[in-house]
Amino acid sequence: MWREVGRGPYRYKLRLRAVNLAFLGWIVGFVAILPAGPALAVPVVIVALGDSLTAGTGLDGPEAAFPARLEAALAAVGVDAVVHNAGVGGDTSAGGLARLDWSLVDGTDLVIVELGANDALRGLDPAATHANLDIIVGTLRERGIGVLLAGMLAPPNLGKEYGDAFRVAFETTAAAYDVTFYPFFLDGVAAELSYLQRDGMHPNAAGVEVIVERILPTVQQAILVLHAK
Repeated sequence: MWREVGRGPYRYKLRLRAVNLAFLGWIVGFVAILPAGPALAVPVVIVALGDSLTAGTGLDGPEAAFPARLEAALAAVGVDAVVHNAGVGGDTSAGGLARLDWSLVDGTDLVIVELGANDALRGLDPAATHANLDIIVGTLRERGIGVLLAGMLAPPNLGKEYGDAFRVAFETTAAAYDVTFYPFFLDGVAAELSYLQRDGMHPNAAGVEVIVERILPTVQQAILVLHAK
């Protein structure tokens, strides 16, 4: 039978097949005898490099912002992690690049790159956004730091040509460096007034929870990639 997963534009259908239990047992036994990969230090150190969407503008303190809520969500699924808030309100991709070095903390294992919303709001050239993201992600990979690149979409009023070029800037960067990619940071929240503050742009507390819930599996995937290396 078929089962539908995901929401909105990111909806897929997966075919569920009956699995022979004897075969499944063989697979489990085989995996159990494989040598274990290198263990990461505990806790996993994550830096959320972003703009006001990461910083938590308009929320009731840093404990309500995305990094703190993500840390709590990871703990709830058994992942020991510390998520540092390196979000700066109003930052563009160029601003994130300029402060990349001092935004990292000792022992950083993974960086969640959440930049670009202000590039689009200012109508900046998508090619410039692409160039900045390329340097950020490339620098982190050269240093052996894992990356989860969060995509961003441009407002519809900027037109289809601009919107397509802006979206592709994220997709091509993620593909070029083979890093974990989450297509749209505000998936499920953008244009949903019940999840936004009065400005219609920044998520409220409920909106942050939606962001965390949706991106959590991708963060777990990025952590698994760290374990595999």
